[in-house]
Amino acid sequence: MTFGPGLQFGAEIDNARLCDIFKCSPQGGMRRSKQTNTLVIVSNHVESIYEDRWDASDVLHYTGMGRLGDQSLTRAQNKTLAETRSNGVDVFLFEVHKPRIYAFRGQVELTGEPYPDTQPDEHGTQRRVWMFPLRLVGPSGPLVISEEDHRASQQRKAKHAQGLSDEELRLRAQHAPAQPGRQRVETKQFARDPHVAELAKRNANGCCQLCGAAAPFQDKSGAPYLETHHIVWLARGGSDSIKNTVALCPNCHRRMHVRDLAHDITTLNAVVRRLR
Repeated sequence: MTFGPGLQFGAEIDNARLCDIFKCSPQGGMRRSKQTNTLVIVSNHVESIYEDRWDASDVLHYTGMGRLGDQSLTRAQNKTLAETRSNGVDVFLFEVHKPRIYAFRGQVELTGEPYPDTQPDEHGTQRRVWMFPLRLVGPSGPLVISEEDHRASQQRKAKHAQGLSDEELRLRAQHAPAQPGRQRVETKQFARDPHVAELAKRNANGCCQLCGAAAPFQDKSGAPYLETHHIVWLARGGSDSIKNTVALCPNCHRRMHVRDLAHDITTLNAVVRRLR
């Protein structure tokens, strides 16, 4: 009998609710429940040491069970997942992009044979792991996460990489997948007024309004290349207006979005006040 979890695609639940629905363990990335005849797999993009990845054809290459040493395909839930074409166990996927929040992706099935790969264990030692190619079963819509969650996930991974020793970093880079994983990210685009942007660039007269340097190059039309920037970001409720828009060189524009320094904001506000 097929188990129906009663969850909509994309539903976000906590760990307690997940365990209540599936009658499974509250821990681990592969959770077998004999009561519901299911295997819950969790692809954790926040804390996990594993390198699960989606490819261009919406297949998830999921890393098997085992945090230390070589993984075995014939033990524990690796064996369960490898034999799901014949053992009658239904497999359900959750992804974690926000701490302690489990997003339901639906039922999945093997779309190919498990294959070996090399990944570091929790001590950073390279070892053999088993990868399971999984595809969603039935219509479920695109796999989409918010731009904010994607950015936060990438920042956490970057911070972790910064804390590695040179040797461990080199080993991980050498064994990194040649083909990067793919993830559909929901982005919000603002319809910006081109007249406001053009006026800001003309007011800058070919020079960055933060550092004062000349534009680094000319665009295809021969105009000085500067980028418009909203002093109070649109995402934070800023206006797309003359009093909130300046023209910056690419370096300073990136600096504003990376550093977001109070004294730079004060400088830019003084610039637009002088132009009124």
